[in-house]
Amino acid sequence: MGDYYLVVIGGGPGGYVSAIRAGQLGLRTALVEREQVGGICLNWGCIPTKALLRNAEVVHLVRHASDWGIAVDNLRLDFGKAIDRSRQVVQRLVKGVEFLLRKSKVETIKDEAVLRGNGQVALKGSGRILSASSIIVATGARPRTLPVLPLDGQVVLSSRAALERRDVPASCVIVGGGATGCEFAYLYNAYGVQVTIVELLPHLLPSEDEQVSQALERAFQKQGIRFLTQAKVVALQRNGPEATLTVETPRGTQTLTAQRVLVCVGIQPNSQGLGLEEAGVRTEKGGWIATDERQRTSAPRVFAIGDVTGRMPLAHVASAQGIVAVETIAGKETRPLDYTLMPRAVYCNPQVASWGLTEKQAQEAGHKVKVGKFPFLASGKALALGETEGFVKVVADAQYGEILGVHMVGPEVTELLPELALARLLEGTVRETGWLVHAHPTLAEALKEASLAVLGEAIHI
Repeated sequence: MGDYYLVVIGGGPGGYVSAIRAGQLGLRTALVEREQVGGICLNWGCIPTKALLRNAEVVHLVRHASDWGIAVDNLRLDFGKAIDRSRQVVQRLVKGVEFLLRKSKVETIKDEAVLRGNGQVALKGSGRILSASSIIVATGARPRTLPVLPLDGQVVLSSRAALERRDVPASCVIVGGGATGCEFAYLYNAYGVQVTIVELLPHLLPSEDEQVSQALERAFQKQGIRFLTQAKVVALQRNGPEATLTVETPRGTQTLTAQRVLVCVGIQPNSQGLGLEEAGVRTEKGGWIATDERQRTSAPRVFAIGDVTGRMPLAHVASAQGIVAVETIAGKETRPLDYTLMPRAVYCNPQVASWGLTEKQAQEAGHKVKVGKFPFLASGKALALGETEGFVKVVADAQYGEILGVHMVGPEVTELLPELALARLLEGTVRETGWLVHAHPTLAEALKEASLAVLGEAIHI
């Protein structure tokens, strides 16, 4: 059987979850991680950015304290302390993951791994060779770069590098209007930075429902965040502590000057140097590892999960894939993931959250669609919170009321996703979600009202 039943390469949210589940199942498991467990998400992505965004929310509230009858004078903001707090949150969670791995009797090895075929894994640092019945590759991905925007670590930065800076610039151009770009835009704007987003496609958050993207754009405009869509950076010139970007737009060429340029244009897989080809693991264009519905690769006994597969590069998806892979390895009955139910969340303000098909996608797939919307302006809880921007939108099949997708923009909508996803998983319809009684007043009432709106029966709008 070898030294281990399972070797997991990569300790991010896919890898460490896989290792812990394997330990629970009694499989002798080793986890190889070259940096800290938790991967990019815990150390330099999801968690530290959410901690910083909480700071931004507090700053935003204090700046608008007069709306609440509170006078604030001589406001001073220390971004360095916000960074310190985000690192404290990270370290606490890293220690928690390390404890869980020990509790599950997983051997954690700090090294860099290379596949050698036939169930063997070589460690670059120690020269040790591990053998295992099965291997899971969970090496994740890294920020993608653009030739026209070479990263210099001073003015032109990746999102990871930005999380190490204890200062905020006076001005920043963010290239890429996806989730990462929008979150940094809100964060920097709250701290007084003049922010401009440059997005290649027609809207910010281009993967979301168009009405959601438009609502976020209106909110950003109110906050003073500038953005250029259908825009492409074609040149960059460094001018000492600043950079000047030449941007092509439908309205002509524009020149943007800023103290910082943040590049947020997607990711590329960490698949190079792993020995994939020698081990018989097939990759697709761009270096993504090809897998089947239970995360098997083309090589016997080798599985791959998470961002390195290119399939919905989200932390919770990686974790779910890891469970499927481990339970398949253990011989347990598994169920392929339904990616239409996978939640997507963006934590700027207002928040954006969704799962399933957009209205346009549902129509293009041949569905006869009915849509129900409920605005937070009509929500008692949202009014009490003073956060009334946005809405809940339910996309449903016109004949049976099957929920095809849910798209939300507004206060704390990332916490509202599971209810309707669970209804869909259990084959419920908008009729059942419209029947469900919610506590009043809550933001979740908007889910009930949007479901009833599909049927033309909404009460409060």
